[in-house]
Amino acid sequence: MASEVAQIPAEETPAVAAATESSAEQAEKPAAPAGDAAAAAAPAAAPAEKKEGGEAEDKKEDGKPENAAADGEAKKDEAAAAPVAAAKTDAPPAQKFNVHKTNFEKDIIYLYQFSRTPLLPSLSPYCLKVETWLRLVGLKYENVDHKMRFRSKKGQLPFIELNGEEIADSAIIIKELSSKYEKNLDSGLTAEQRNVSYATIAMLENHLIWIIFYWRAKYPDNVLKGYKVNLQHALGLRLPNSILNFFFKITFGRKWFQGTKKLKAHGIGVHSAEEIEEFGKNDLKVLSEMLDCKPFFFGDEPTTLDVVAFAVLSQLHYLSKDITYPLRDYMTEKCPNLIGHVSRMKDKCFPDWDEICTKLDLNAHIPKPEPETKEGKEGGEQEKSNEQEGTEGDKIEKELEKDKSNEKESTEENKEKEETK
Repeated sequence: MASEVAQIPAEETPAVAAATESSAEQAEKPAAPAGDAAAAAAPAAAPAEKKEGGEAEDKKEDGKPENAAADGEAKKDEAAAAPVAAAKTDAPPAQKFNVHKTNFEKDIIYLYQFSRTPLLPSLSPYCLKVETWLRLVGLKYENVDHKMRFRSKKGQLPFIELNGEEIADSAIIIKELSSKYEKNLDSGLTAEQRNVSYATIAMLENHLIWIIFYWRAKYPDNVLKGYKVNLQHALGLRLPNSILNFFFKITFGRKWFQGTKKLKAHGIGVHSAEEIEEFGKNDLKVLSEMLDCKPFFFGDEPTTLDVVAFAVLSQLHYLSKDITYPLRDYMTEKCPNLIGHVSRMKDKCFPDWDEICTKLDLNAHIPKPEPETKEGKEGGEQEKSNEQEGTEGDKIEKELEKDKSNEKESTEENKEKEETK
């Protein structure tokens, strides 16, 4: 009830109050007898009838429908103004987007991930997985250079923003984009192959990746050296890399205790280093036997399993040879077909790999406008100067022609004067 009262316009509330007061006054007055009421009503009604009749006769006699025309025009104005007022009140408010990229373009996928390294496009297998999938299916995307400052609402990287909406987690990103743009890499697989793919992806992301994370958490210095990480570029800071590396080791060392807690909660951290290494070798052996002599896991075309396997195995294969890592060495020596798989996926999805790793460019796949060369600038300046010289030459020729015509006129005048003399 209170909400209904609150919705009454301010202009209408006094009229409502007056109506309630008048009804209260009438209720307080004593009721008149029936006869008196009828007698009083009769004379009062008679003049009113006469008055109304007289007004009607005057209108008939005059025959001027001025009031009717004015009422019609007023009604027309009200009818014309009603839709405009309704449109103003019904217009929805401007939509606000809770995203980092507020000036986004429609249907462009904005990917938030880690910065580039000189040996690998991304140190995160999950980030590399999403970017590889986007390139393989051919969707337009743009990496946002946020210097690793942003995280999703879930606290994760990677995440994407599409048309003002955030989507986090690599598996959910691929699932949502696959259904939205009908880009399912597994559409040609049988039910049995899909089940095998699902189980193998679970092994890669929930077992082998954690084995790699165990090694990284235990040897943070080898992470910086093995991938030649440039923290100054990755974080967008001006401090020297020596200082940044020092603080990185300290902070990583402090987080090692938390990392071991996560690894133990996962289950992999309760084992010894030798046992964890053996687990990783068994995972690689299974993948190698599954791939066999095929170019990709299920035939001649890559599927989602190939994308995930490439993103994880690249973390091992592209580690610098200066750093000893038994799991990387095992894959190189015992699983050469996995090395071939990584190379094929790299050539297929990252033809600009060298440019990415040398320039550390997040958007090497986006064509950039060609910068004007010095020769081009000089050529343009020469053309302009030639044009200016041409215009100046034309002006000089015109002036010479004028001078010549003036000389001719003067000579003719002189001849005429001489003849008259």
